[in-house]
Amino acid sequence: MQLSRRTLLMTLALAASARPGTAGAADRAGPATVRANAVALFAGTPASRARPETAARLAAIAATARTHLAALDAAGPGELFRGLPLGTSDPNLNTTYRNLYEIALATRLTGDTATAHRVIDALEELHATYYGDQERGYYGNWFTWEIGIAASVSKTLVLLGDELAAYRPGLTATYLASMDAYLRNGKDGDVDLGSRFHTGANLADITTNRVLQGAATGDDARIAKAVADQLTVYATVEEGDGFHADGSFIQHESVAYTGAYGKNLLTRAVQTIQLLRGTAYTDTTALTSVVQDWVVRGFAPVIFEGWMMEIVKGRTVSRPATGYADVSAVAEAVTDVADTTALRGYLKYLHETSKSPPDPATFVSPLTIVRYADILADASVPAADLAGTTAHAAFPAMDRTVHRRPGWAFALARSSERISTYEYMNGENLTPWFQGDGAHYLYLGGQDQRLVHGVDYFTTVSPYHLAGVTVPVETRRTVPELYGSTWYDNPEAGFTASSEAQNRYVYFPRATNTHSGGARLDTYGTAALVLGDDAAHAARDELPGDFVTYANARATKSWFLLDDEVVVLTAGITDPAGRALTTTLDTRIADPADPVTVTGRLPDGTPWAGSGSPDWLRYEASGHSVGYVFLTPANPVVTLETVTHSRRRIRTANADTPVSKRVFSLTVHHPARSAPRSLAHALVPHATEAQLATYTDGPLTVLANTPRLQAIAHHGLSLLAANTFAPGPHRVADLTIEGPASVVLRRDGDGLLRVAVADPTASRDTVTVLFRGHRLGVVSADEGVRVAQLATGTRLRADTRRLNGRSVTATLR
Repeated sequence: MQLSRRTLLMTLALAASARPGTAGAADRAGPATVRANAVALFAGTPASRARPETAARLAAIAATARTHLAALDAAGPGELFRGLPLGTSDPNLNTTYRNLYEIALATRLTGDTATAHRVIDALEELHATYYGDQERGYYGNWFTWEIGIAASVSKTLVLLGDELAAYRPGLTATYLASMDAYLRNGKDGDVDLGSRFHTGANLADITTNRVLQGAATGDDARIAKAVADQLTVYATVEEGDGFHADGSFIQHESVAYTGAYGKNLLTRAVQTIQLLRGTAYTDTTALTSVVQDWVVRGFAPVIFEGWMMEIVKGRTVSRPATGYADVSAVAEAVTDVADTTALRGYLKYLHETSKSPPDPATFVSPLTIVRYADILADASVPAADLAGTTAHAAFPAMDRTVHRRPGWAFALARSSERISTYEYMNGENLTPWFQGDGAHYLYLGGQDQRLVHGVDYFTTVSPYHLAGVTVPVETRRTVPELYGSTWYDNPEAGFTASSEAQNRYVYFPRATNTHSGGARLDTYGTAALVLGDDAAHAARDELPGDFVTYANARATKSWFLLDDEVVVLTAGITDPAGRALTTTLDTRIADPADPVTVTGRLPDGTPWAGSGSPDWLRYEASGHSVGYVFLTPANPVVTLETVTHSRRRIRTANADTPVSKRVFSLTVHHPARSAPRSLAHALVPHATEAQLATYTDGPLTVLANTPRLQAIAHHGLSLLAANTFAPGPHRVADLTIEGPASVVLRRDGDGLLRVAVADPTASRDTVTVLFRGHRLGVVSADEGVRVAQLATGTRLRADTRRLNGRSVTATLR
């Protein structure tokens, strides 16, 4: 196979990680060591099982097996387990195999040969009836057949290896042949690094399964090949699936996915490191270092007080068990690579700050439970957040921004022609349309985020009033409502359940705008977005007549992220179709029993009473507050109502559980066919009324707010920040910025000027800034920054090619 340039570069970059001479060499001890490691990983060791901390996990394993055995005994026709009819449902078949693995795990702990034989008999029956026939199989989701079933079977083959050899000696080989055959997106029954299905977390899943298969059969070559394939996952990528240089994680080529697929990749990578320890297949120390870097740069910034942020979870935002549960899985993985004080301190921090701390009883391995207990008991390790309490994280490769200050964090989701506007799939995230159009999430310290974010936020908040979005006033229909199926089925036009057309236009369409990015200077930053249609509507004339698309609004948006506030500028708000629009400045939810108050002041000092253009408003619920300062007149509409919806509203597989919330929305209405409009406001977390009153003559100045240029100054911080959106020169204060760019500069008391510049289009070779009338010298500068003295001032020119939107900085005097 001819490797793509991307694959070749990744393979070469990681060649140093593999020990010389082992890639194809016979290593008879290798498979045996991997098998022993696998048994210890899943079932623990006598020493770990003797520790009291593992008792709950061991009891859970036994209880789960008893439940499954009862369902096995009570199965009806066409079932192996009661309630899981087989033959047409791939999720049921997948669950059936997982149940068998969980029984096998219990038998490994008890030595119950009779029950082990029941599991083996069931495996043989399943293969003969529902799995072995390649023509009847492979219905539903490809993931089930290539990854899900293989994961359960591979672990079961390892755990029951001795019993299989004695009782059904040919069954293991039979299953391996079938698992290879079901790897239909691979090549010749193996991984295909050129396949869009064999990348990122999916590749880690497949190769970890194949490592276990090699361990079960003593196949050194299978393990070595799987390890070589998985090594490509550890490389930093420049585009597409995997971890990027800025800490971004992408799956499906364009979905920001640290909190779901990235979490899964972290889990599989750490498991593989555990499986390979003591073997010569690769240098696990080097791989551990890579994984630790993922945690520091990729995961910690998108976790707030033990909660995984919504901006990196794709369609899984519609699942009930996310947020704290996501971080429990991250903590579990980190425990097994926590050989530094910083990582151990981070585990302590998660345990202490989370409203639902990681539960070791849910960890896969008793070994991990013991390590976790030892870390928490170590008094010499201080608890500390890896991301810091004062930080700014820019993820331009996935159009995400996270800004942190003591007691709060602000997370922003954008999209572009590089990154999907949302992800919908398999009946999950049914109303996603505006989640990547500048939607934001403001997390306040000390809150139980399950009550104010997560599945119930999306259940009760209108998809047209997500915090931060500008949208048309219209009603959109979900994919099942449109087509009577969880996907658009039209094979003649190239639309099947897992086709590229389905991905491009239904599951995770990209936006069509090129401008989405921002600049980062130390702990401050900007973000910018130009709204446009998604890829499906842009291709309307090329798509079948019954395929439904929707047009979006138009606006230019900037966010300036500071110490006490987030300043938001919106300009050019309009609609090509002449529809009415709404801009939602913020939306928050609270328990119906919680007291919620909204207060404000008008420009003349009188209390705001529900109408007019206030200077500021303040929302408070359960002792947590957010202030809204209006930097230009807005006439906002405040709604506060109790909303009840079923969680099934946003995900077909959710239980039909009604959720009631008090929903607060702060919106600005734009009448149909109105002239383009601009807005400027600031969000102030934990604001008091006295603090909000200081903004009347306070430190913020809006310097420009047009579709070409948006800029602010904060006099207290000696900071100026600007986003420019069009070709040509843009003058703001004493700067001239050429073309579309993001710039942040700050002066300190020593006469130093710190400046950061970035290309938010990720397509420019250079960004140029002229400091008019100033003669400045270079104190320090990143690579690619050149400073020159001109008659009109000092010119800074930064090379931005191949930086994919990342910032470069310089210090001038």
